[in-house]
Amino acid sequence: MSDDNATALLEVRSVSKAFPGVRALTDVDLRLYPGEVLAVLGENGAGKSTLMKILAGIQAPDIGQILLDGRPVQIESVRAAGDLGIALIHQELNLADNLDVGANLFLGREPRYPLGLIRRREIDRRSAEVLQQVGLALPPRTLVGSLPIGKQQLVEIAKALSVNARILIMDEPTSSLSNREAETLFQVVKGLRQRGVSIIYISHRLGEVTKLADRVTVLRDGRNAGELARHEIDHDRMVRLMVGRDIAQFYARRNHSTGSLALEAHEVPTSAFPQHRSSFSVRSGEIVGLAGLVGAGRTELLRVLFGVDRTQGGRIFVGGKRCPLRSPKDAISAGIALVPEDRKAAGLIVQMSVRHNLSLAAVRRHRRVGGLLNRSHERQLANEMIQRLKIRTPHDSQVVRYLSGGNQQKVVLGKWLALRPRVLLMDEPTRGIDVGAKQEIYQLMEQLAAEGVAILFVSSEMEEILGMADRVLVMHEGCLQGELHRDQLSEESIMRLATGGQTVAQVA
Repeated sequence: MSDDNATALLEVRSVSKAFPGVRALTDVDLRLYPGEVLAVLGENGAGKSTLMKILAGIQAPDIGQILLDGRPVQIESVRAAGDLGIALIHQELNLADNLDVGANLFLGREPRYPLGLIRRREIDRRSAEVLQQVGLALPPRTLVGSLPIGKQQLVEIAKALSVNARILIMDEPTSSLSNREAETLFQVVKGLRQRGVSIIYISHRLGEVTKLADRVTVLRDGRNAGELARHEIDHDRMVRLMVGRDIAQFYARRNHSTGSLALEAHEVPTSAFPQHRSSFSVRSGEIVGLAGLVGAGRTELLRVLFGVDRTQGGRIFVGGKRCPLRSPKDAISAGIALVPEDRKAAGLIVQMSVRHNLSLAAVRRHRRVGGLLNRSHERQLANEMIQRLKIRTPHDSQVVRYLSGGNQQKVVLGKWLALRPRVLLMDEPTRGIDVGAKQEIYQLMEQLAAEGVAILFVSSEMEEILGMADRVLVMHEGCLQGELHRDQLSEESIMRLATGGQTVAQVA
């Protein structure tokens, strides 16, 4: 860990980087000490990813200097970064599911005999050694595709350690992990720190940062915004540096009256738990949270309500009218919209422009006689949504993949809001986005509820459920275990139901 007299293992001095239309980094400085966990924080678009890609040899800085052990270095490629002992573990894991663990650890650098044959026994021996360092007790010939995501994350860390990495860059390492898997990862991080490995830790989950970080560096708008020593790290200070202001009212909930029943489900099963049937309702202007542990069936229930999965029984009503939802087209016609859990896989066409994504769901409304697309109507709609949702993009023709996660999420929302839905289903609406963007999403949810939209949202973040929901429906192993009204909400009451405990109130 750092002290005033320590020499930095890694130092970034006045690094800048620009892309067409965007200045990603301006005179950024960063220091990392031996055996230190340094958290790098910032809103989406603050420059964190660009800086990490520069350190990992994926991109080159326009100007600035990088020093390792006090000496200037050029990191011209990923291989060059690896040779220097720097490894980046991406948020999306980079493993070959069809190969075993050992083959993944040494892929592309397999030890070989003089005639070129792979020395498999040596791979197994060396793999067992590095797996032990991350606490994975499994045979090196275990197929990676058979492992849960938490163990795959540890395999990625082992892969980095197998090349003798001294600096690990971990980008949102717990975004897809259960609480138990995340705790295992935290123990591994602490063990690596004790062995002298330095870690740059990027996370939007500030509770993790408070647990793990020795120091915090914050970027805002591509510049250094501040730094916190270990004794200064707390939630409010981190948020203040990230967004440049105090967030007195982070959750935008206001009391307002609800309207008539907007969505009703009677005895509806899901594909994951066909033996269990769920009954519940959501009123216009109401925000209802759907809580439960990972695998409880929350996403599967939303998929049924949006017609992605065919329901094998039960009845669904929208605005008092029964709606057989055989496809998403049926759901859209009934006034239901779904913001999916994985925006890149199911919510966006990332290689298309902001304008085309925003108008995609309403494309039929922008056709001229004869079926041709009315470009002026499409552009007008897109720019209305860009302004309403404050989507940060240089222009409506910007390719969506180049937007930050928070702005991508706004594009997904804008696509559906263009249809003026009665019912908005949201699956993990703030996953992988920064604190400032989260608050903007919460404000939008509040605004939509005030306009009479019924919102049913899934979240694995307890603070989000407690902060935003008028009511909470709690699922356990495919069953709606209970219902909690706002005055009954607490982390304890939700977890009691989520783990199969006593029903607090009958789900209507």
